[in-house]
Amino acid sequence: MASGGPERAGAAADAETAPPDAAVADPPGAAAELSYTPAEPPDAAAELSYTPAEPPDAGAAMSYAAAAALDGGSLDAAAAPDAAAAALDGGSPDAVAEALDGGAPDAGLPGSSEGCPDDMVLVEGDYCPVVDQICLKHHKEYEKDQERRATPYKEAEGPTSVSERCLEYRRPSECLSKKRAPMRFCVDRYEWPNRKGELPALLVSWRQAVKACEGVGKRLCTEDEFNFACEGEEMLPYTYGFVRDATKCNIDRPFRQREVTLYHYERCMRHPKCKAELERLDQRVPAGSMPACVSPFGAYDLNGNINEWVVRLGRKSPERSGLKGGWWGPMRGRCRPTVGFHKEEDYGYEQGFRCCKDAAAR
Repeated sequence: MASGGPERAGAAADAETAPPDAAVADPPGAAAELSYTPAEPPDAAAELSYTPAEPPDAGAAMSYAAAAALDGGSLDAAAAPDAAAAALDGGSPDAVAEALDGGAPDAGLPGSSEGCPDDMVLVEGDYCPVVDQICLKHHKEYEKDQERRATPYKEAEGPTSVSERCLEYRRPSECLSKKRAPMRFCVDRYEWPNRKGELPALLVSWRQAVKACEGVGKRLCTEDEFNFACEGEEMLPYTYGFVRDATKCNIDRPFRQREVTLYHYERCMRHPKCKAELERLDQRVPAGSMPACVSPFGAYDLNGNINEWVVRLGRKSPERSGLKGGWWGPMRGRCRPTVGFHKEEDYGYEQGFRCCKDAAAR
């Protein structure tokens, strides 16, 4: 039996509304999709360029070179890719491929890298800008919350801390657009630093993500690019199909409320209290470690694990930032929704990214 009406899943149709206090404090619960962290305190700028002699040994550690590139401010948007490579791998431009893709092209993995760097996959086909995805069965937690907030007109009202999780969608999804849009581009196979077996970056702002991608000759993905890379021409709600499955992607883990202010990653690793809090919160898994969490084009972990920054075209600063894909918590964790109220300087323990790039001409 269907619960709820059709879901209009255009790029902007699923953007969540910001809670009243989003600019000054955490959202009132899990429904906001992530634990909000405001921009770095004023005294942090001087510390961001500091690089300790040895990588931190925290269990939550990402690639140290990648963290230094993000937090050290060394990647300028106008910097040449070779200069950024040197910043990423400690001074050896020739080693940047190894730093980013694990040292060798991913042989035998799904997808094609034709027209793309070896650490990326080709996304090519006809994209539907607006789709209709009808949920047949919601999670019991969501259904109970809807009932609790129901009015005499059967519409839910009032604040909630429960995210809308759909357990099964009707097949197939329906394209509501009059025409599909041809797309052809490259997307990182894994979340930044785009290295199989490594934990994805976190505590990253949208602007840091933009600079990091540009520094290696790529760019941050747009909303539509993320949608298509995630769902394919079949317009799948989840990368793996129409039925939600927490054994396939890193989703639906217990929510843990943030209790301590967190800094950008490298600075956090130098502060024992911040470091301990991050380790308590962190439920990431290594990139590519869940082989079924792969999109029709061969990109891994587009649902769950870490929320990914994207560019919202047609908007002005500081509204160009969006988050997609969901993270490890009990959130929506699917392809189409965009969280749009986090500003470009915001960062959080669930926020990371991956890069896109124009594919080479045929």
